[in-house]
Amino acid sequence: MNNLRKAAILLLSLDKPLAAEILSQLSKEQVELVTLEIARLDDVTKEQQESVLDEFYNLGMARRHIERGGMDYAHALLEQSLGKEKASQILESVRHSMSSVPFGFLQKAGASNLLTFIVEEHPQTIALIMSHLPTSLAAEVLAGLPAQKQLEVIRRVAHMEQTSPEVIRDVEKSLESRMTSTFSQQLENAGGVSLVAQILNVTDRMTNKGILENLEQEDGDLVDQIRRLMFVFDDLLKLDDRSIQALLKEVDNSQWALALKGSSEELKTKILSNLSQRAAALLQEEMEYLGPVRVSDVEAMQQQIVDTVRRLEDAGEIVVSTGQTNEQFIS
Repeated sequence: MNNLRKAAILLLSLDKPLAAEILSQLSKEQVELVTLEIARLDDVTKEQQESVLDEFYNLGMARRHIERGGMDYAHALLEQSLGKEKASQILESVRHSMSSVPFGFLQKAGASNLLTFIVEEHPQTIALIMSHLPTSLAAEVLAGLPAQKQLEVIRRVAHMEQTSPEVIRDVEKSLESRMTSTFSQQLENAGGVSLVAQILNVTDRMTNKGILENLEQEDGDLVDQIRRLMFVFDDLLKLDDRSIQALLKEVDNSQWALALKGSSEELKTKILSNLSQRAAALLQEEMEYLGPVRVSDVEAMQQQIVDTVRRLEDAGEIVVSTGQTNEQFIS
């Protein structure tokens, strides 16, 4: 299995916002390659996923040891005295023992995934799990718990004494079994192109635009498939007038004024033409009155309007077409 495929499987195993954040840290070329691989990925087995996660975790642990010092020295010393093969076996054993801390597998899961499995557990069980997590992860988990349970868990963590190794192993085994089963099932049900569309929908506008434009040069058909599963603010141009009017009832002028800043004249005309003459004039005045605005504020408002489109679609008031870009939406 090459590194590109491993990277795609790793991203598939993460929460979509986290996967999108990781993509935003990569170079343009890397993003294009891994996005294409995700789209083509299918039939990922449980064993392949576990192998990738284990390798990623072990690499992270090894790097941490190296940064702390000692691992390189130990490796060099063992090689000189025992030979390369024997040294590798011993170091592998050392790495394994160092990573076999209680609930060590949870460091591969994000806080949101972890919360899904433990939020309904007894506060004592949650306290036991949290006491074995890295501080940053424990803090995220704590923040996601209901207020009352937060107090109960913190109280138990503060008063926790030594716990029987058998109890720890039982809780750990039960939790790992449930999480592994669920993650594997999610992977089996995940579609490559569908996941790419979902990831790109939560990336910023410039990023997903650049990715799709560059990817289109390599695989135009794939980009068409991705676009059919996406809906972004500029896609309002594909709504028919009746659908635009339904949307206008749900979004007030101040929201439109911000969202339309920097949009194409074609889109502005599309929205204004579906308002009365007086309402259109008021909206234009409000856009001019706003003056310069932050791009992040504009994109956040545009996303809110896209969310409204999705809500109307769910309610059956707007049907989002999955055809080509020249097709329209009907109500």
